[in-house]
Amino acid sequence: MIAAPVLTTPPLPASSPAEKLTLAIVAGGLLALLLALADANPERQKTWFYLALGLVSAGTLAWSWLKYGQHPAGVQQDNLWLRDSTGRGAIAWVTGLVLTGFYVVLYWFSNNDGQGNFGLLNNLVHPLDGFSQWLRARPADQWFLYGTFYTLAILLMGGRAVWKYRHSRYQLIRTASVMFFQLGFAFLIPGLLQLFQKPEFYFSYFWPLKYDYLFPGTVTSLAQNGGLGVFMVFWGAVLSFVATPVLTYFYGKRWYCSWVCGCGGLAETAGDPYRHLADTSRTAWRWEVRIIYTVLGLIIAITALLWVNFYQQGALLGEVGNVAAKWYGFAIGAVFSGVIGVGFYPIMGSRVWCRFGCPMAAYLGLLQKHFSRFRISTNGAQCISCGNCSNVCEMGIDVQQYAQRGEPIIRASCVGCGMCSTACPRGVLNLENGPREGRYQASQLIHADSLRILS
Repeated sequence: MIAAPVLTTPPLPASSPAEKLTLAIVAGGLLALLLALADANPERQKTWFYLALGLVSAGTLAWSWLKYGQHPAGVQQDNLWLRDSTGRGAIAWVTGLVLTGFYVVLYWFSNNDGQGNFGLLNNLVHPLDGFSQWLRARPADQWFLYGTFYTLAILLMGGRAVWKYRHSRYQLIRTASVMFFQLGFAFLIPGLLQLFQKPEFYFSYFWPLKYDYLFPGTVTSLAQNGGLGVFMVFWGAVLSFVATPVLTYFYGKRWYCSWVCGCGGLAETAGDPYRHLADTSRTAWRWEVRIIYTVLGLIIAITALLWVNFYQQGALLGEVGNVAAKWYGFAIGAVFSGVIGVGFYPIMGSRVWCRFGCPMAAYLGLLQKHFSRFRISTNGAQCISCGNCSNVCEMGIDVQQYAQRGEPIIRASCVGCGMCSTACPRGVLNLENGPREGRYQASQLIHADSLRILS
């Protein structure tokens, strides 16, 4: 009797000694960060902290150059499901727990006690005092620490993306864009505004994502800061209700979700190794629709409630609006967008927040689906059903099914990252901006009955 063949998992390609060395440098940086967290001596804290940043930065960039810069360009998603770090293995779960734990500590166990003590993150906050004084003319706090880590992650992993996708002009420009907006608009400019005693303001975020920017209290506070404050209110309102519909009409939601937004920027850079983890099932899509539009409805209702309360001087509704806004900030602004949105990268993919919870994504998605010129056209006659497109879609869209049928992809959830087009070996997918006429029309397929055998 002949024994049945046994299918075995193919061995993972071995990392070169140089790659192992760079990963060891990154591990050394993480160890130095733990030493900074544990050391009671302020001077040693600072030494450990900056050593950690230096080692992690140098090791990450060197590893990215060796891993991608020294190999042929192209979308290399090989073996991701076989690795513990990217296939929901032990390393992925540990990474998820660490990220989740960091957000829990950041939001609820690092508040200033009034004496400059920031709880569990105190030893990581104070080493940044000098940098914070230089940039903002004030000591560091837990949010400055978070902003520094967040920006550094986008810049370092953006460098990785540049080497990995250097063959694609679209991906290079898009990656440079999210790095620019995070560093400039979400980190340096808000800090410089504080340096000049102006309100801290993030010009790359606006309602409904930055929900409090159109709350009566924020609008009133900004308007009392003179011309710049009035401009900030004007900027936020125009971006939300004028620029967003116009830009989405021409370019779809990609102009924001994949080019500007810091949440999307982190997902596209630090979250890139996890994009294949997005659930493509119909059940996931149903939950996506139920949750994300509920969140959008909630913030619209809360904003309207607060303005009614404002005009009634609190006489009609009392503190109902403020209580609702507080709970929304806790459940959506902290737990969903932070703890789950980033902490679950290694388990559920990099766009959990963008796909299921972001009200800005819901708003942009409605505009994109029903009023935009944007679509991803497909040529079914060229599709070889390799599945690369579906594998790299971080929004859980089964792109391959559209490509096989030659149907254009017009989905509210699509962020226009273009990775499906970049990964396609046959040039089947193409990002287009119009015209609207014939937008839903499928491309012509070559049917079997039309084929002729040539002799």
